[in-house]
Amino acid sequence: MNVIRHRTVSVNGLNMHLAEAGSGPLVLLLHGFPELWYSWRHQLPALAAAGYHAVAPDLRGHGRTDGPPEVEDYGMSDHVADAVALLDALGARTAVLVGHDWGANTVWAAAELHPERFTALAALSVPHRPRSPRPPIEMLRTFTGDRFNWMLHFQEPGTAEAEFSADVPRAVRLMLYGLSGDAGDLGVHLLTQLPRTTVLLNEIPEPPSPLPWLTAADLSYYSTEYERTGFTGGLNRYRNADRDWHHLPTLATRPLDQPALFLAGALDTAVRYGNLSAMRDLVPNLADPIVLRGAGHWIQQERPDEVNAALIKFLQAVS
Repeated sequence: MNVIRHRTVSVNGLNMHLAEAGSGPLVLLLHGFPELWYSWRHQLPALAAAGYHAVAPDLRGHGRTDGPPEVEDYGMSDHVADAVALLDALGARTAVLVGHDWGANTVWAAAELHPERFTALAALSVPHRPRSPRPPIEMLRTFTGDRFNWMLHFQEPGTAEAEFSADVPRAVRLMLYGLSGDAGDLGVHLLTQLPRTTVLLNEIPEPPSPLPWLTAADLSYYSTEYERTGFTGGLNRYRNADRDWHHLPTLATRPLDQPALFLAGALDTAVRYGNLSAMRDLVPNLADPIVLRGAGHWIQQERPDEVNAALIKFLQAVS
């Protein structure tokens, strides 16, 4: 039996909490928002059983990892530096890097900035995109007009924190449900069809029945951690989007040579409105994207068996 172990290591000046399982070639698993290492609870033992050392950290500002105080401490360069320093702390020269949501963005960036350290990549739910012609928040403000947008809603420090912290279990439950496959077209409505003055959580109904992939114990773990830490660490990642654009001017401008895998749910808006075939211009060694029917944004939690099988097949192919 591959039991998940926990420890804290020093990474890039932070005390970083890790959950890990198994031994063998290193696979790093980077979560998104509002998530934690716990989002990989199904993958850690499966990868360990397949012969890998699977490590899922709480990223900076999340869970039991230190949260630096300034918004500027959550830029993409900081997250990439954490990933590289984590390899060093684990005594590993290279690793396969896997990420979901914002973690997927970090995978694409780290692979480009440090190709010698990350030899293969797997991204869940967020495809690789070329560099935008203008800062992304600036472009979003023009594009969305009077419509609500999550990314813009999260920009002002304190606003989303107050909304989510008023009832943390409700906030976590509704956000995870709202973008899941169980919610059907609700995610499209939330991301494209609401007025700018929307109070986000008021637009997401309670799940009509318990979610088969998210137990009461799962929700309790997320809620307990976010009640303790607050949501600022994750939200600050959104607040660095334009800063990243200026600070990393060559990012997403040249092809990645590593073998890569992309997995997503068919009901994820990134799939509905994205051009997955266009990724090949920047990721020429991309395997055929895997899109799971009926799944939403939280793919490794909603469909763990299929995600595990795809990851293990990919890892075996690139070993």
